[in-house]
Amino acid sequence: MNQFYKNLSLWLVIVLMMVMLYNIFNHQQSFQKEVEYSEFLAMVESKNVKHVNIQGQNLIITSFKGEEYQSFAPDDAKLIEILRTNGVSIKASPPTESSWLMSIVISWLPMIVLIGVWIFFMRQMQGGGGKAMSFGKSRARLMDDKKEKVTFQDVAGIDEAKEELTEIVDFLKDPKKYTRLGGRIPKGVLLVGGPGTGKTLLSRAVAGEAGVPFFTISGSDFVEMFVGVGASRVRDLFAQGKKNAPCIIFIDELDAVGRQRGAGMGGGHDEREQTLNQLLVEMDGFESNEGVILMAATNRADVLDPALLRPGRFDRQVFVDMPDIRGRKGILEVHMKKTPIGDDVDVLIIAKGTPGFSGADLENLVNEAALLAAKKGHDKLTMMDFEDSKDKVVMGLERKSKVISEDEKKTTAYHEAGHALVARFLPHAMAVNKITIIPRGRAAGLTWFLPEESDFKYKEQLESELAVAYGGRVAEELIFNRICTGASNDIKQATDLANKMIRIFGMSEDLVPMSYEQHHDNIFIGREMTQAKEYSEDTARKIDAEVSSLITRSYKKAQELLKENVEILHALSELLIEKETVMGKELDELVKSMKPDFVFPKRDEKEYEEPKPETKSKVKESKAEEPEIKESDEDIKLDIDDEDKADKT
Repeated sequence: MNQFYKNLSLWLVIVLMMVMLYNIFNHQQSFQKEVEYSEFLAMVESKNVKHVNIQGQNLIITSFKGEEYQSFAPDDAKLIEILRTNGVSIKASPPTESSWLMSIVISWLPMIVLIGVWIFFMRQMQGGGGKAMSFGKSRARLMDDKKEKVTFQDVAGIDEAKEELTEIVDFLKDPKKYTRLGGRIPKGVLLVGGPGTGKTLLSRAVAGEAGVPFFTISGSDFVEMFVGVGASRVRDLFAQGKKNAPCIIFIDELDAVGRQRGAGMGGGHDEREQTLNQLLVEMDGFESNEGVILMAATNRADVLDPALLRPGRFDRQVFVDMPDIRGRKGILEVHMKKTPIGDDVDVLIIAKGTPGFSGADLENLVNEAALLAAKKGHDKLTMMDFEDSKDKVVMGLERKSKVISEDEKKTTAYHEAGHALVARFLPHAMAVNKITIIPRGRAAGLTWFLPEESDFKYKEQLESELAVAYGGRVAEELIFNRICTGASNDIKQATDLANKMIRIFGMSEDLVPMSYEQHHDNIFIGREMTQAKEYSEDTARKIDAEVSSLITRSYKKAQELLKENVEILHALSELLIEKETVMGKELDELVKSMKPDFVFPKRDEKEYEEPKPETKSKVKESKAEEPEIKESDEDIKLDIDDEDKADKT
């Protein structure tokens, strides 16, 4: 009833404003006073008329006081003579021809404009939840089942996360199954993972599977320039959820509104903090939100407010990791269903050659392969299309137009050959997949490796990676007796890895296994601006000495291997100059032909096996304590050089 009176008052105010504006416009249009012809002649004879504008039979009269009058003149032949005798300024102009329709339009134009503005204003108020007057209304969108529906069959590579969300769907479909023993349905589910791992896709799959209303909104949609709007939108969002319960509310990029409180300079009246406070109250306050499950996604869980993550709000945190080889194979198969695939395409080989790729990266890989195949005029996607697509995604297009001197080409060939041979002769190094000296992006060449799928890396493996990183610089120094800027990025990557081994992983022989990690993270304004060192200057010198010793040993190891196999280094470089691209099998054949007695190092490479049904969804508990080494950081070796020289990372 209160809303009815509010609407009625608004209508009355609008009508009164329209009447007032019309009267103002109408008064301004009729500013000329009508006078009779006889009165006009009397004004002329009394010398009160200064100027007359004759428009046919209409007279526009201007007095000496500046007043304007209007009169209708009959066919009076003596009028001009009378005006001239009395010294009146005369102007004649043709009569304005205006139809009766035009007269009506001109007289009613202000009213027509006001009616149009009023109609537009009312439509804005009624449409879209009251756009003009609904700053505090939620902008959540209700997912439509009629559009392209996503289900769990369209999600691959994240089986554990999918299993947890399957339980949420089951909660909504049959809540009594879980509440009969006193259990409580989770109120919130937080999806945590890196960019492109499939968090939003998982939420869409939940919407497709649940069969309940699914509201989706971005975290940035809550915050506006007006104070209090965010909190009002949160209230309206949960009000909609209660009306449509059971339902799911999904907030994408939660960190936009859920950052930790007290970390800024806005104080307690900060608009974002008010929005967060209202969200906390709605999730677990005095009022019950039975049947409303809140889902959210973020890749910055470290900056979220602790109150959001406690039980009773976000009861579950689902971690969406980068896919392993099995996951990559499943993701590729999902995306390949939409494209015609050739008989020579081996999905497993592509999955092995794409470590560190996220779900979005793999989707882009298949899409680029389809575009390249269409460009070449193929009817189906071939294995070569996927290889070219992988190189393009990682390194960019081939720079075929770049002019490369023979000296630069030779330097690049020996640089890449040095990386490849050191990796091939070290027992714990990664297998070589491809060596190329074709320029791509900023790189003059690259050596591509196939890393092992493992949760851990051992000291021997990391030391081998250090030696491989310096293989390019050592080869240049050995053959040309000179060095160039091509190994600048190699040196940077090797230095970072050596520092991690000593400071973080505790792989020093002389130092006790303590963490000497250097904290370079950006800190919030308002917190402590300085951080005290947790070790002495003497310990810092020992750390530097250990890092230097580790790098020196790795550099010498690369020197010894290349000096012993300098003939193979020459042969591989010549082969690279001739073919520009050499695959790993060709490298093995070359080594075997020139060194028949050489025994290739045995690698602990595990063959890919399909998971057994009973162990498919098991999660390794030791994964939480694994060292922070990402496939994308350490496993893929790319050569990038500011001077367009060969540089391996």
